[in-house]
Amino acid sequence: MPESRVSRLVRSHLMAIDAYAPIEPPEVVARELGIPVDQIIKLDANENPYGPSPKVNDALSSFDGYQYYPDPEQRAVRAAVARFAGVEPEQVVLGNGSDEMLDLCARLFLSPGDKLVNFPPSFGVYSFLGHIYDADAVHVERGEEFSLDMERAERELEGAKLAFVASPNNPTGNPLSREELERLLAPGAIIVVDEAYSEFAGDSFADMVAGHDNLIVLRTFSKWAGLAGMRAGYAIVPEALAEVIWRVKIPYNLTSSAEQAILASLQDVPALLENVELIKAERQRMHDNLSALRWLRPFPSSANFILCELKG
Repeated sequence: MPESRVSRLVRSHLMAIDAYAPIEPPEVVARELGIPVDQIIKLDANENPYGPSPKVNDALSSFDGYQYYPDPEQRAVRAAVARFAGVEPEQVVLGNGSDEMLDLCARLFLSPGDKLVNFPPSFGVYSFLGHIYDADAVHVERGEEFSLDMERAERELEGAKLAFVASPNNPTGNPLSREELERLLAPGAIIVVDEAYSEFAGDSFADMVAGHDNLIVLRTFSKWAGLAGMRAGYAIVPEALAEVIWRVKIPYNLTSSAEQAILASLQDVPALLENVELIKAERQRMHDNLSALRWLRPFPSSANFILCELKG
């Protein structure tokens, strides 16, 4: 970017940052390829092909309060999410997708030069946020079969402020064990576990938050509930930390439409989890068929996607 009088006022480290590369919508891809949009089969963002519960459309069309700001304390939806996640409402903060929750964690804990630990290959937003907040990002590369290098992780977490770790991991699909999480928590850094795909793995660390004041668990309705376009995510945090978050987060960050969609989804959990089971069955079928290709190695996955290695 050519320097201008105004650009000189931008925080210097942001002038050199690479933008995060988001997924393009089907309409854009179709236009670039010169084909009708109905010929696009979209698989590049791990979205739910079954879409949301029919109750969501009913709730959105019948809601008559869009002219008003939503409840700033998110009372009804926090209570419903807490029941679903098996935690207390005081531990829940909702926002504009789990991406906003990731940003809020970085904003809370990272000053320029603070140490951030990341475990690549993983979700690109983690390192992106490290750049945004001018942190000293340390990348602990994953080992064989994408397992965590626990000994190096524990060393690097000494003196670190924050670490992001996904379970199941994106893009590798492997989950974190409870023993590994306990070891990550021990040095004292804030450990943010991103559980965007936890419903496909059948496990969550939400129950551990109450017993660990440095653990934050992030979850979303984007994948299992088919609400990616609604941007509906939440954080499960220690209650003492929740008080700080409510003081610093942007007000009204959960829209009324997202709130209605979440409440409707939570009234149809069994049907949505049936779709999750269909996706898991398809995941296994895909893995078995991909394994038959001599030039492709699919890795085991606990998420709704499969990472493959090209052989030769």
